[in-house]
Amino acid sequence: MRALLALALLLAAPAPAATERAGSMAGVTIIDRLDVADLPAGQRQDFWFRAGETQLAQSWLVPVIVVKGARPGPRLLLTAAIHGDELNGIDVIHQLLARIDPATLSGSIVAVPGLNTPGLMLSQREWTTDDGRAQPNLNRVMPGMEGGRDIDDYAGRLWSRLLRPNADRAVDLHTQSRGTRYVLYAFASTPETRTMAELVAPDIIKLDTGEKGTVENELTRDGVPAITLELGGPEVFDATMVTRGVAGLTNLLRSMGMIAGTARPSDPATFVANSITVVRAPRAGYARLLVPLGASVTAGQPVATLSDAFGHVTDTVTAPVAGRVNTIVTDPRRPRGGMLLRIVWWSTDPKCAMGC
Repeated sequence: MRALLALALLLAAPAPAATERAGSMAGVTIIDRLDVADLPAGQRQDFWFRAGETQLAQSWLVPVIVVKGARPGPRLLLTAAIHGDELNGIDVIHQLLARIDPATLSGSIVAVPGLNTPGLMLSQREWTTDDGRAQPNLNRVMPGMEGGRDIDDYAGRLWSRLLRPNADRAVDLHTQSRGTRYVLYAFASTPETRTMAELVAPDIIKLDTGEKGTVENELTRDGVPAITLELGGPEVFDATMVTRGVAGLTNLLRSMGMIAGTARPSDPATFVANSITVVRAPRAGYARLLVPLGASVTAGQPVATLSDAFGHVTDTVTAPVAGRVNTIVTDPRRPRGGMLLRIVWWSTDPKCAMGC
């Protein structure tokens, strides 16, 4: 009797989610859902994922690469270009996975080299325009909501059918956006994610409680340790940044036991900060930066000048705090109050231990 009851309960239980195939395009399978558990081991597979509909009732297609190792192990999720003008992460994923042999991999790498299809098509940071003609930020609406308004549905499908079910750890790859540039720069929000950030050897780690709706923070809050890795500037494949990104992720894979080799320890040159200060233009004009990206600065040090249309210097701007320059503008035309650079620094205030 007990055996019959157990069988009945088993048959009544909902089946686990499985990869849902929905046709193909140019020989690449189109899917509505991914579950790496039901894919064959020891293979790489490419997919198009249907992430919702355009205003023309056609599908937004998002590229997905799955490298499933011959041996079991953890699942590392890699995502790029949730902002459509931030391209270096795409090349990092392409070059990294070209070097991964599924026959020697333990676990799975699930990579999405281009989350924001409409943003990539328009070469812009934001998603596509909504009915109010606004251009919402896809990296502020996670985990989204299937069946909601268009961007919420797009994010919800990505989250519930692709990203969250196939990740044990995650790295979301970014760059700065148009007119600005970062060093190699990681965000971390917990001690565990700080360790992940140290393994990818950025120039700077910013401990940061983060913003609601981002891939990194929503995954971490939901039990998947995740970091954001920023790789320089927008609209290019920067060979130096891409090479460093590939090396950092390779080290992370070694530390997770997914590929052979000994992970190198954290780089003592990495600057760890928990606070950030934006240095702004006191008036409109043309900015000339006096310090390079990544420079150490002292409080009161001149960091930029502003000039009027005739080239007369109107202001010399100084650093309000001591720290490290993590962001600079690359467009010298500055409005009043526009950013000139950002300085990250360490606050000894106990409440800032994991970021202010």
